[in-house]
Amino acid sequence: MFQKLKGFSRAFWTANTVELLERAAYYGVFIVITLYLSRILGFTDMEAGLISGIFSGGLYLLPTFAGALADKIGFKYSLIIAFSLLTLGYFGLAVLPSILESIGLVNYSNDTITYTGIVDSAERWAIVPIMLLLMIGGSFIKSVITGTVAKETTEANRAQGFSIFYMMVNIGAFSGKTIVKPLRDSMGELGYAYINYFSAGMTLLGLIMIVAFYKSTKQSGQGKTFGEIWDGLVKVCTNGRLITLILIITGFWMVQHQLYATMPKYVLRMAGEDASPSWYANVNPLTVVLTVAFITKIMASRTPLFSMTVGMFIMPLSAIAMASGNWFGHEEIDLIIISLHPIALMMIIGIVLQGLAESFISPRFLQFFSLQAPKGEEGMYLGFSHLHSFISSVLGFGLSGYLLTKYCPEPTLFETREAWEAASVNAHYIWYYFAAIALVSAISLIIYGKVIAKMDAKS
Repeated sequence: MFQKLKGFSRAFWTANTVELLERAAYYGVFIVITLYLSRILGFTDMEAGLISGIFSGGLYLLPTFAGALADKIGFKYSLIIAFSLLTLGYFGLAVLPSILESIGLVNYSNDTITYTGIVDSAERWAIVPIMLLLMIGGSFIKSVITGTVAKETTEANRAQGFSIFYMMVNIGAFSGKTIVKPLRDSMGELGYAYINYFSAGMTLLGLIMIVAFYKSTKQSGQGKTFGEIWDGLVKVCTNGRLITLILIITGFWMVQHQLYATMPKYVLRMAGEDASPSWYANVNPLTVVLTVAFITKIMASRTPLFSMTVGMFIMPLSAIAMASGNWFGHEEIDLIIISLHPIALMMIIGIVLQGLAESFISPRFLQFFSLQAPKGEEGMYLGFSHLHSFISSVLGFGLSGYLLTKYCPEPTLFETREAWEAASVNAHYIWYYFAAIALVSAISLIIYGKVIAKMDAKS
């Protein structure tokens, strides 16, 4: 086994190591990004949802264009640009609160953050160019790292190479989310800002490793022009069969994105400030890692559409489970090794169901999507296979901000605890909206399968 692992190039191992660092940086920040925007910078739930939704959506839309540029300037220069932008971006997120405090817009010195003008200020919108740096840097990472794995492996070891890559992604995601809780316990609300120093450190270390160790053994080609990529995007968006599939799967991802959009605020407001939403979120990648191989194996004899449909019908159950925590009162439930608030417990169960649904859907979606693309153009079409994540990020985070404002508002906006409790008595209604979205998507996928089957039979 060790000899097989030694068969990979230095560029391969460098790329995978910096991918682990980048994922730890990203997930450490992204799991609490809406909390950072609202609690540190004073944005409303709707403003925080809009900002983080556009940021998340851009990370899925831009990589194909960034990949075209990376093919022209080379992978090493692209990674240097990417990690430089990410380091500047995370450092910007870390120091922005201090700058705002220095000009008298907010006071972070006490246990309770006091806004003294930040809510009506234009200065806090400096967050937009900072997030743009992170968006552009992240778009290079998504295209170049996977491109490096593909170029630095052979037919004989490519499967193992991508297996190592996905392992690094999940290790990074797990470690980044894990550090948030102890940081917040030690630093309070400012932990949401100081986590960015950790992320800046991770990406700076990645930058140093790229400069010192990354040297690709294979030269990339010229790749496609931006014009060709734009033409490809237009083709996908005007292909009725593909765009319909993308819109249906968008329903699944709108619910999945609530792991970051709604869950952290909902849990802290409803289960208490001692809850650990960043740790609960880790249940998702853990579930995927433990189940995806088994589920893919038992679904091997089934069509991709069948496997995807099973997963789609699990998602409404996930949202219902998340809503049900509000049914069991406020007394913690003793699980022998740990006690959990009912909302936290049912949230974890809902996240497990989300992970199971993802194991049914994600491995087969790309396979099915490629089969719907015109012959000879599968590669270009697959470059835009994640359009559903762009759409679902913008819509999902935006809807989250609206629903939080309506059903589970920020407690500090109310003069008394009783007033807030009266305003949030139906907070669990949020998850009914997402259950309905998931159910409509699941039914739509069945109809879609029947319609394209008839179309294929006629042709």
